[in-house]
Amino acid sequence: MDSLERQQTIIQKVLTDYAAIPYANLDLKTQTIFDLKNNHYLLVNVGWQGQQYVYTCIVHVDIINDKVWIQLDNTEAGIALDLEEAGILPEQIVLGFREPELRQYTGYAVP
Repeated sequence: MDSLERQQTIIQKVLTDYAAIPYANLDLKTQTIFDLKNNHYLLVNVGWQGQQYVYTCIVHVDIINDKVWIQLDNTEAGIALDLEEAGILPEQIVLGFREPELRQYTGYAVP
């Protein structure tokens, strides 16, 4: 398995595992959206919270130039840790939501 396929497989597994966690007392469904051709991966919540309709992006990950870019991370613990535990090296992960000047201090890749 080449590097791209490996990254795709790991990202899909991690996001699918998140999507399987149910919300207590909320009528929300967590969905994965995978664009394998363009390497975009999303985790979204869709449904109702009382009288309010909810559509929220929880995680957005892209693969750009052999790096896993975390564009948005609204998880409690941080999706980067889950990706690391699943086998993606820290030097392959870019925290895209962090200011470029601060990325060097994160312990993750600097593009």
